[in-house]
Amino acid sequence: MGENPATPQAQPEAPVCPRHPDREAYVRCQRCGRPTCPECQRPAAVGIQCVDCVREGAKTVRQARTIFGGAVTDGRPRATLWIIGICAVVFVLQSVVPGLTNRISFAPVVGDTEPWRFLTSAFAHGSILHIAFNMYALWIMGTYLEPMLGRVRFVTVYLLSAFGGSVVYLLLSSPPSLAERAIGQCGSWCTPAVGASGAVFGLFGAFLVLQRRLGRSAAGMYVIIGINAVLGFVIPNIAWQAHLGGLVTGAAAAAVIAYAGRGRQGAAMGAEAINAARRAAAPLQWGGLVAILVVQLVLTVAKYAAT
Repeated sequence: MGENPATPQAQPEAPVCPRHPDREAYVRCQRCGRPTCPECQRPAAVGIQCVDCVREGAKTVRQARTIFGGAVTDGRPRATLWIIGICAVVFVLQSVVPGLTNRISFAPVVGDTEPWRFLTSAFAHGSILHIAFNMYALWIMGTYLEPMLGRVRFVTVYLLSAFGGSVVYLLLSSPPSLAERAIGQCGSWCTPAVGASGAVFGLFGAFLVLQRRLGRSAAGMYVIIGINAVLGFVIPNIAWQAHLGGLVTGAAAAAVIAYAGRGRQGAAMGAEAINAARRAAAPLQWGGLVAILVVQLVLTVAKYAAT
């Protein structure tokens, strides 16, 4: 009698990645134990984790905060670079699109009917030297302030300062009288202004306040501000009013960020406690920044209502 042939044993199925069932995966996640393909693997402190576990773990980890409550960045001033890039693109468009400068520059005479000019004027420039100086100053300030404040707070201070520059330009201008109109004079009420100078001066003001809050010297910045203040009165066609408005607004915004809701954060506090205190201050900071914007809007409306 012949022997029955041996019955072949079933081969175990190869493990597959849950996210990519068509791919075999022999490496398992150290957290959930599921197979994970190379595309879904992420290095962990010990072994490998899948992308789902990494994402889930990120939800439970508190993000570190800068000294003024902003999200910690990788050190690269991305927001600063974006602003510089936008200004550069707008400057090129000014040279190729007829009439663009006149449509985005700010003048009090058109601010009530075309309010976007309060901000768009801060991204336009009158000459290559104008934009070069402003972008250089923006780069110097941005590389220092953006990592300190966090990107969102930095951009907020910048835009508030830009808007504040236009608001003060409006407040310090007066509509022409009938006699002035009769001889064709309109003054600063009809004189358009462009440039990021107001926003840059806002960063100067923010720098002064934050340096004081940190107990650091800002002597060099006082010299720079003084020189620019003199130039604003000596050189024609410089809107010193916008410089003043940006400086005051930037300083006020930085004061809100630096001092609102901030108790003493001594070395005795742990890192998590310090981060918690910084997160707790955020509502007061943003409330103060919104209050600055509201004041600017009220002053703008009141000025136009009085003219």
